[in-house]
Amino acid sequence: MAQAYSPGLTVTDSIVLKKDRILPLKGKVLVKKGDKVKAEDFVAETLLPGNVVPFNLANKLGVPVDIVNEYLRIKAGDQLKKGDVIAETKGFLGLFKTTIKSPLDGEVENISSVTGQLLLREPRIPVQVKAFIDGVVVDVVENEGVIIENKSAYIQGIFGIGGETTGEIKVLAASGEDIIDAKSVDDSCKGKVIVCGSMIPYDVVKKAQKVGVAGIISGGIDDRDLKKLLGYDIGVAITGHENIGLTIVVTEGFGKIKMAKKTYELLKTFNGHKASIHGFTQIRAGVMRPEIIIPIKFKEEELTEPEARMSTLEIGTTIRVIRQPNFGLIGKVTGLPEKLTSVESETMVRILEAELENGEKLTIPRANVEVIED
Repeated sequence: MAQAYSPGLTVTDSIVLKKDRILPLKGKVLVKKGDKVKAEDFVAETLLPGNVVPFNLANKLGVPVDIVNEYLRIKAGDQLKKGDVIAETKGFLGLFKTTIKSPLDGEVENISSVTGQLLLREPRIPVQVKAFIDGVVVDVVENEGVIIENKSAYIQGIFGIGGETTGEIKVLAASGEDIIDAKSVDDSCKGKVIVCGSMIPYDVVKKAQKVGVAGIISGGIDDRDLKKLLGYDIGVAITGHENIGLTIVVTEGFGKIKMAKKTYELLKTFNGHKASIHGFTQIRAGVMRPEIIIPIKFKEEELTEPEARMSTLEIGTTIRVIRQPNFGLIGKVTGLPEKLTSVESETMVRILEAELENGEKLTIPRANVEVIED
């Protein structure tokens, strides 16, 4: 068999990317097709509805439900300030009036003549969407958002936490095997995306939070440190929404795992360059991986979308082992035997032959590797 298909990661020094930047609700698009944008630029904005607060007006006035409307000073749709009079009884000879004031800023959503209740809505919540990457607006989705395209160096991670952020890459690790200490993280790292070698210890993360680091890139992370950092175990849900003050992208896996040579060298090449990263991870259907995007200079005619293709296993393909006992190790495919082979579980599977970076040669089930795409 000349080739086979396998899941894969992309690690490349040049790729054309498209990013959809879409609002959660319809709103206003702030840029137009052809505009050049920076990652920090706002490209669309909208207002999310505020929370609805029920208010029992009949009870507050102390009157029957069917006459509440007689005392209203407001109507549905009116804007309110906290303390505005919303209803008032007539009293007796102008005295002993009952005055009801708005408990909040917001608007009148609904007035019920059946229950005597008001539904008040808290102020709308502004939402603005940033470009996230430097690039060109290649399409506008009316009232919803835009599609931005650029040319970048690009690395997909295995796992991440924290949302979208940008910062200048600062390589602190001397190699992909290095483990930095907290002393390496100082004020010069503020707002930067720091590269930390084979593992990111808990004390280094805490120091990074204190200093104001924007993001951390590491080969591995201890799951116990992760639990300590978040206060709970990571399940199978989507990550990337954690509010920990920074974003962490893990390129290899859990534990101490040497960062792939190609990944480390690529990050080192772009030391000092601006990068956009996020930690969104989902391992079930609709797979999402954390990303490291480093914009590079381009001419607009170079922005031609590459043809989508499956990751292939063939002689010379770079792979990563994703099962024990060689989990996380990188190698190249040296053979793809066609014949089914019995493995330890006595299952008959297709295997591949590979040579790891450390020179070890082995045979391994094809399902136990993923392709690292160029």
